[in-house]
Amino acid sequence: MTKIEDYGFLSDTQTAALVSRDGCIDWLCFPRFDSPACFASLLGTPENGHWSFKPVGEITATRRRYRGDTLILETEVETAEGTVRLIDFMPPRGKAPDIIRIVEGVRGTVTLRMELIIRFDYGSAVPWVRKRNGALEAIAGPDALVLRTPVATHGENLTTVAEFTVAVGERFPFVLTWFPSHEEQPPPVNAEHALEQTQAYWERWAGRFDYAGPWQSAVMRSLLTLKGLTYAPTGGIVAAATTSLPEEIGGVRNWDYRYCWLRDATFTLMALMNAGYLTEATAWRQWLLRAVAGSPAQMQIMYGVRGERRLSEFELPWLSGYEHSTPVRVGNAASEQFQLDVYGEVLDSMYRAAQAGIQASEADWRLQVALLGFLETKWESPDFGIWEIRGEPQHFTHSKMMAWVAFDRGVKLVEEHGCSADTHLEKWRELRDRIHRQVCELGYHEKKRAFTQFYGSDELDASILMMPLVGFLPAEDERVRNTVEAVERELMRDGFVLRYRTGEKNVDGLPGHEGVFLLCSFWLADCLHLIGRTEDARALFERLLALQNDLGLLAEEYDPVAKRQLGNLPQAFSHVALVNTARLLSRPANPPE
Repeated sequence: MTKIEDYGFLSDTQTAALVSRDGCIDWLCFPRFDSPACFASLLGTPENGHWSFKPVGEITATRRRYRGDTLILETEVETAEGTVRLIDFMPPRGKAPDIIRIVEGVRGTVTLRMELIIRFDYGSAVPWVRKRNGALEAIAGPDALVLRTPVATHGENLTTVAEFTVAVGERFPFVLTWFPSHEEQPPPVNAEHALEQTQAYWERWAGRFDYAGPWQSAVMRSLLTLKGLTYAPTGGIVAAATTSLPEEIGGVRNWDYRYCWLRDATFTLMALMNAGYLTEATAWRQWLLRAVAGSPAQMQIMYGVRGERRLSEFELPWLSGYEHSTPVRVGNAASEQFQLDVYGEVLDSMYRAAQAGIQASEADWRLQVALLGFLETKWESPDFGIWEIRGEPQHFTHSKMMAWVAFDRGVKLVEEHGCSADTHLEKWRELRDRIHRQVCELGYHEKKRAFTQFYGSDELDASILMMPLVGFLPAEDERVRNTVEAVERELMRDGFVLRYRTGEKNVDGLPGHEGVFLLCSFWLADCLHLIGRTEDARALFERLLALQNDLGLLAEEYDPVAKRQLGNLPQAFSHVALVNTARLLSRPANPPE
């Protein structure tokens, strides 16, 4: 089984594929990120679908890289007889999505065997395959794929195979295109022209990069990854390209992250805007406003890439799970949870956008006023929290803090940006102050000398590290410093940060454990810098950078004992946090306004 961190990432900004270190595509969803996979061996066996090119002889070495600042992946496979380069990419699409693989001879002569196993509907549906119009066509239900290549193919045991020899300087293209099964095949794609166009597309996008600090390469790669997780037609950004990669090998903490979370909004907007990508930031903000439009009481914490609300969760029992980590889940039941913090994140994102000169319309502002009106009646209710627990709702300290953020940003939008809300302003100020007092009184544990996970608890939660980042309390406040130091004492594991402690007092209602959480570890680096411990902050940041795989990709979590990445890959929040922490550490340690 390929380790999670051994995968590369391809995207056409509408869907994505994962490619193993030896050039096997083990995960691909067409035509969208959240569509059923046609290659699902990542979560099962090769019989659930994959696409590989392997030398007939023994492999002596492999190496890979992205071509410059692009998502074009080049994998070199070396044998005693010679070396071949596999060039993989997904052209930012027209109507039909493609994945293109060009096999190039680099040294000597190498004989390769191609194996293409197409299994629609997450590895369950064996397609009807036939030769048609000079191409190979596979159809099952609503889905169809067409493979075009000059290399001769044939069928063996419900698998399409080819054996061919590549000499130095030769290039053989393989173009796999999805289309609805009730339509005619889309026109052929010239692989070499598509390669040129794809490279030009990414280089143009990377050319807008505006970041003058250190760690430029890591920041650029993270921004490219975020762009690759963007659903271009709507501007939504998915949390990750995969579902059900485990937070504990063999455990049950396996979730579908191919959707758009509202809480990503603030940090994603900051990362994009601060790097000069106002177009993407504006598109993300517009997606956000469209998604939450309607009754404030019906606002969800996450949506589909086009703003879909129904994300019903179900299991796929025919998939054995990544390294037997079951269940494999599609959809996400957390979409139906009530979580207070999203109101703060939505209002904060609107405020940050206004600061960057992205102005809201009057209709957009009315929606924000309506959200605050709903929050007036709900902020004192318990909720399921930022970590989407599957246990009982609680009065989470972070959730209450983010309710404060919502009213604080509403006030600032009126005071600093001229938004009209005279009849609400005093009420928002009063509620802001009231929530602040309550959090300071009920969220701070005097004996623990820290803000704790929820009111009355003595457990810590790394989400409280956001307190100085959102301006709830200044970094120099003794309670903030105490909390940062308490997180270091109790939630640090081998130099990184847990979200919270699992075990007997586990609040999330789930068995088992999880790895250290990369997002929270970046937050600790931010806080260490803000309280004046910049050397410690930089040391932690460098440890986090060292966790990137050879392509600069990060998953959600890390197992410091097994030295493995855990959770879905690539994880948007990990890359957003990397970008924002790099920017913060590039400045003097002044607390945020």
